Amino acid sequence: MIYVHIPFCKSFCTYCGFYSETASCYDAFADALLSEIDEREMEIAGTLEVPTLYIGGGTPTVLPLSVLERIVSRLHYGSFKEFTIEANPEDLVEKGPGYAESLLKMGVNRVSMGVQSFDNSVLKWMNRRHDAATVVKAYRMLEDVGFGNISIDLIFGFSSSNTGNWSGTISQALEISASGQPPRHISAYQLSVEPGSAMERMIESGKVVMADEDTCAEEYEILCARLREAGYHHYEISNFAMPGYEAVHNSAYWSHHPYVGLGPGAHSLSVSPSGQYRRSWNEADLGAYLVSRPRSGERLDEEQVGLEDLMLALRTSVGIDPRRLLSICRETRIAEALRLGTLERLSPGGNLRIPENKFFISDNIIAELFA
Repeated sequence: MIYVHIPFCKSFCTYCGFYSETASCYDAFADALLSEIDEREMEIAGTLEVPTLYIGGGTPTVLPLSVLERIVSRLHYGSFKEFTIEANPEDLVEKGPGYAESLLKMGVNRVSMGVQSFDNSVLKWMNRRHDAATVVKAYRMLEDVGFGNISIDLIFGFSSSNTGNWSGTISQALEISASGQPPRHISAYQLSVEPGSAMERMIESGKVVMADEDTCAEEYEILCARLREAGYHHYEISNFAMPGYEAVHNSAYWSHHPYVGLGPGAHSLSVSPSGQYRRSWNEADLGAYLVSRPRSGERLDEEQVGLEDLMLALRTSVGIDPRRLLSICRETRIAEALRLGTLERLSPGGNLRIPENKFFISDNIIAELFA
């Protein structure tokens, strides 16, 4: 598994806390990234048991096609089962069908498009550069050139002054295709306050009031019900897919597979032959990355690995092996969760998971299990 972080954006979204810059030193960045690939080639090769490539950001689609092609050509370690690129609707529309066709020829077989909302007032508040009409145009352009696996991101849980029409947004998402075929994949995230974001400053100044938990829970329930009716598999707390279109790359993260993150701010996970886990990361500093690519890291002890196993597995519909859960949590905690219905057994002797109707409070359930 390879993740490439593209640290460039033309503007910053109100809610975003991901590392990005408005600089445009694209060629210098590509030079540094190719150097990092050369330096870490053996490490990369060791993570390709799950042969996926994910290019995220930031905004990968701000890169000139020639720069993107340089990066991708250096990362062809055989063929990728899944090759995802994150895309912003306005970039796709501005660059046109030829750009989308070039992505397809480059080997991209999955596009994750940052839609967030179909309410133009909400999009304006978010400081997004697109409107709802641009989203539809970009999606249909991708379909027209041959992309069969398109994922869209949505956000719910706005303050009372920015609620929009959540049910209407879901309807528009399901009807986005000219063919009437719903998107193969939808990711939906509750609005959260990220450190350093513009929204954090707006909340501190009293300009924004976050939606209460009851409102967020109600919107999440609407989301789950609507997408269930539309035939989606709710395979992870925030992710819904038509059967067979579950994200391979992200699913491998949740299974604790090793991965390599390239680019400033990107994280990696490695596992030694003896089973020792280590997490490392590149410093989130574009200037330093262009010069020396500084990295830091830490070893994960058994308790950290166990907690991460628990947190990741219980975010999914697959759940966790009860024997693994018993090695992490006290048996009495598990028994109590089963009694309360915050855990359920998939089959006699099978995995344990959090029921879908309890996904929204999964953090509380996991905290209780590990207490």
